[in-house]
Amino acid sequence: MEQLARLFDLPEYQLAHYAKNNMLAAKENGEWKTYSTEEVIRQAEKLATGLLRLGISGNDLSPEGQDKIAIISNNRPEWIIVDLACQQTGAVLTPIYPTINPSELLFILHDASVKLIFVSDKLLYEKVFSLTDQTPSLKDIFTFDKIVGAKHWTALLAESSTEEKERIIQIKNKIKPAHLATIIYTSGTTGTPKGVMLSHYNIMSNVLTCYPILPIDKEGRTLSFLPLNHIYERMLTYLYIYAGVSIYYAESMETIGENLREIQPYIFTTVPRLLEKVYERILTKGLELTGIKKKLFFWSMSIGERFEINQNMGGWYRFQLRIANKLVFSKWREALGGKIQAIVTGSAACQLRLLKLFTAAGVNILEGYGLTETSPVISVNRMDEKDRMFGTVGPVIDGVEVKIAADGEILCKGPNIMMGYYKRPDLTKDAVKDGWFYTGDIGELLEGRFLKITDRKKELFKTSGGKYVAPLPIETKMKESPYIEQMMVVGDDKKFTAALIVPNFKNISDWMKKRAIDNGTATEMIHHPEVINLIRKEVDNFNQLFNHVEQIKKFELLPGEWTIDGGELTPTLKLKRKVILEKYGDIVERIYR
Repeated sequence: MEQLARLFDLPEYQLAHYAKNNMLAAKENGEWKTYSTEEVIRQAEKLATGLLRLGISGNDLSPEGQDKIAIISNNRPEWIIVDLACQQTGAVLTPIYPTINPSELLFILHDASVKLIFVSDKLLYEKVFSLTDQTPSLKDIFTFDKIVGAKHWTALLAESSTEEKERIIQIKNKIKPAHLATIIYTSGTTGTPKGVMLSHYNIMSNVLTCYPILPIDKEGRTLSFLPLNHIYERMLTYLYIYAGVSIYYAESMETIGENLREIQPYIFTTVPRLLEKVYERILTKGLELTGIKKKLFFWSMSIGERFEINQNMGGWYRFQLRIANKLVFSKWREALGGKIQAIVTGSAACQLRLLKLFTAAGVNILEGYGLTETSPVISVNRMDEKDRMFGTVGPVIDGVEVKIAADGEILCKGPNIMMGYYKRPDLTKDAVKDGWFYTGDIGELLEGRFLKITDRKKELFKTSGGKYVAPLPIETKMKESPYIEQMMVVGDDKKFTAALIVPNFKNISDWMKKRAIDNGTATEMIHHPEVINLIRKEVDNFNQLFNHVEQIKKFELLPGEWTIDGGELTPTLKLKRKVILEKYGDIVERIYR
């Protein structure tokens, strides 16, 4: 296993075992352009040579000593080539979310003393260029798109001389598994970004442990669209390289559906929010049907929603499910490309109804759990049904230990635990004690092995009556309503639990049209008595599933969706509760007045 101890060893491993002509692929001028294994290795070596000529170095290979290179880009083959080249010089790649605000970007560039930065397009180039006067460490900006007046990344590609080839080999030989591979700044839901230091060993341990868990098809393809600057998609990218799976990059979030049909992946990763949107599109199409087709669609949905794993549902149910599969669910699989075996989801809780529906439709949803600090996977549901449980994030992966603290917090220990927070030994000391990483999540182990997340520790709040409320399960459940798009439960130090709700305006508009009600603008809709009454009925319906203190007594409807750009969501689509509370403080006060 020694030759596979560092991340940059993986392409060589692929070349030796199953060299591919389509290791990576992306659309260029409307056509898929593929990059072979050999081409990726060659390009990475040329770029490493160019970086060395610029004076980039690992120096003494200490986290402080290694030069830092930043990247702000959409997913594309160049991203991976830069990553591999950077590692081979001993430098450290610091990926940054394209949606980052200028003040956070400035903080990261300063904190990591970034020397070079790669950006994908004109907009990001301008964002970085505007900060150059304030970032003395930054020597140069290179772009992936060709931009007038900017340096294109290919200008760095250089044929290595014999001496340079030898130097790269010497540098690679000095890099050990325990050395720092990347710093990933987590924006989190509060506070200043923290630089999570992950070694080659941290990430590689996750790659090798997760490899046997996923279905592997060496001739198969995956579609990559979750941001590569998050460790979730990046670790899986290394796993795909190790497994010989071809990686195709989606053109954009809007083209995912079209790209799925084009490349026919057998596996891909997502977050629940995107899965919810897929379901909403399916539902919208179902609502447009008429007569017997519409009846069959909703009958099939009702069959799917009753689906259970590890239970004998009986012959009659299995017969009905076969019919639903033939008439309705087969079309779902076609929309996902027709070859899909599994979808891996993480980052937030997935609705139970969606897990049941997609699994009934022959699409295995493998829900997992982890954090940037854990490289990232701690636990995941498996393909084998005996190792899968709806509503949990599956069994803990091999080599990783989990224990539940007295207050319910999930603690984790293993080779995947980060080296620490960059230049913040104080924060590292708070997060890792006696080798155990304190996740900040509350959970329990069902049947002694299935991990279930119940809430974020810091998101729990106490009403003025002294009762604790966990908002996440309430929000996840109520978003099952076709009329509730987003929701945030409030009530810290208040008399009762309430909520801010962003309605699903498309579905509400359709509902109003059927009742010949003039819908008007989003602002007009949220003040319409019929709409308020509709949402009240939905909330009351779900309230029955919660105890008295958790029930939503009052709510306010909001006219616009929460977004990353708006600052209400993190890049992994989690709610920034503090930001939302500040932004809508007057509305929350109105609820309790």
